[in-house]
Amino acid sequence: MTEPAWHSQTFPPEGASAAEGIRNQLGRPELDLLTILVRESAQNSWDARTGDTTVDYHLDLKVVSPAHAPAWRELLTRRVPVHENLPLRQAISSPAIRVLTVSDRGTTGLGGPTRADNAVVENHDFVSFIRNIGEPRDTELGGGTYGFGKGIFYLLSKPGTVLVHTRCKVSGGFETRLMGCALWKSYAEGEGLSGRRYTGRHWWGAVSADGVVEPLVGAEADATAERLGLRPFGRRETGTTVVVIDPDLGERKIQEAGEYLAETIAWNLWPKMLAGSDDGIPPMRFSVQCDGMTVPVPDPRETTPLDMFVAAHEAMQSDEDHKELRCYNPKAKLGNLGLEKRFVSPFAETPAGVAAGIGSTVHHVCLMRTAELVVTYHAGPKPPAEYVSYAGVFRAAAELDSAFAASEPPTHDAWHWQSLEGRDKTYVKTTFTRIKEHVEELIDVDGRVKTGSSEIALGAASRTFSDLVAGSWGVGGASDYRQAFKPVAPITETSASQRSGDLFDSGAGSDVGASLAPAPDIRPEPGTSNGRRPRVEYLDSPSYEIRAGHVVLIQAFRITTPGLHRCAADFGVALAGTSSRETDPPRGADEPQFFGWEGPDGELRTEQSQVLEGSEDVWRVLVRPAPDTTTEITVTARREEALR
Repeated sequence: MTEPAWHSQTFPPEGASAAEGIRNQLGRPELDLLTILVRESAQNSWDARTGDTTVDYHLDLKVVSPAHAPAWRELLTRRVPVHENLPLRQAISSPAIRVLTVSDRGTTGLGGPTRADNAVVENHDFVSFIRNIGEPRDTELGGGTYGFGKGIFYLLSKPGTVLVHTRCKVSGGFETRLMGCALWKSYAEGEGLSGRRYTGRHWWGAVSADGVVEPLVGAEADATAERLGLRPFGRRETGTTVVVIDPDLGERKIQEAGEYLAETIAWNLWPKMLAGSDDGIPPMRFSVQCDGMTVPVPDPRETTPLDMFVAAHEAMQSDEDHKELRCYNPKAKLGNLGLEKRFVSPFAETPAGVAAGIGSTVHHVCLMRTAELVVTYHAGPKPPAEYVSYAGVFRAAAELDSAFAASEPPTHDAWHWQSLEGRDKTYVKTTFTRIKEHVEELIDVDGRVKTGSSEIALGAASRTFSDLVAGSWGVGGASDYRQAFKPVAPITETSASQRSGDLFDSGAGSDVGASLAPAPDIRPEPGTSNGRRPRVEYLDSPSYEIRAGHVVLIQAFRITTPGLHRCAADFGVALAGTSSRETDPPRGADEPQFFGWEGPDGELRTEQSQVLEGSEDVWRVLVRPAPDTTTEITVTARREEALR
């Protein structure tokens, strides 16, 4: 073999695919190129997993180091076509050679024959990725379909050029392979019968004796990869590295692009970041570097609103909480659905979240096939009340995986039932109908609220939303302590306080119903009836409900001493880790607001001071809490005759 250089493909007499047609296989996707790159490359990595270890997926956006840049310019400009036919020379001749490296380990690498005319059916990964276009997938229940997604590597590269560095198992051991590939546009040299037409496809490698461009292999591939500064393989390590030369980052700065890639991984690949049910190890590990600095990939379990989708995923996998969706004509199981509903205040938008179709609120169901790669976030009806959000996860049944795969466009980011026929069309279409039915049931309170309604039924709201309130510290024990109600003659009164919990922060793991202080030993004072002081008794812990489209915190109580009592509601923001609270909020900050008193008759009274008679009757005080805070409610009671 000769030294590696560029070789351009000519049209054979029988014809071939032109580069323009191959580049257009992705069509005009709505997703941006970086998002498609993450989705498609990670999907390829997952389909190529060896199965005996976690797949490591790594993105590295950097400038080629000064120590390796001369080798790039020397090796990759040999016999490179002129600028009009392939604009590569300009990209690698600049002072800063920018590259985006996509690498995986724990995968099979690109094995099999290196020539497309070999009749090998067991493994033809190399020719499928490097040479052929449009081959069907050979991974059962894999994420890919016809491999068009590999075109994203060329679309993202400004000169349409990539390097492929892979290590695979071959008979007798392991083999490293290194090859360059370019996809630009077709062209002609010369005129008429004496001229030649070129497909616009180019390969960088060594030409064999029969004129076929082959990859560098073995020690030659290892040595050349080292000269270029590519990540080496371990002695028994397999996998693939694809180097995108001069990536198109759009309007993003380098650091912005690195952060976007990390967030895009979280939004599109979070199911692969969850621990496995058998060994507790995630099936994939993800990492991002930008100019030598590590960019953290958000943890979906700790990131709003991805944590809601994680909870929905757990529900989908649970024997008790999942919902089985079925088609009845023809009969078939469509898949499993998990749903999660919470009170969540609007959150900050992120570029990757917006690209996924989610802004500052979430009312979406994540769709996925058996491979558990995110297809899309399907928007459902918005809940009728503020701060109420829901997230869902639907996973198609394995038996129907091919039907859902057939409904996907080349970018695998949607299910289009309109493109199908027969039973497959019915299955996919019915899936959306069943999802809609369950979502409407989820946001329907007491059977009477429909999408778009601004009012909500009062009855049974507490039961409906009881799953949204975390467990309490201590239920029912009111705190008694002495406090001056107003600057008048000394009186005796009782107050009790409860905390709402940080449910507006993330909706999970918060405590509610906390008494601030233990009841002190207070002797009866003169002027009280029978020496008995007014006593407020809490009933259960605070709960969230909806009134007239607003989320309110409700505390039920009763007055256990006889006679008339004037009750007042006091509230503030509790300070974390202390028994103190903030009643004077910062300028412009939200603060809790009194909403009303609700008596045994269900009537709402809006006066902040209310005369109640001590009895077994249950009253409820309603407060609109401030988002992202712990709201503390204090009910004070004093005998009405004390004011006379």
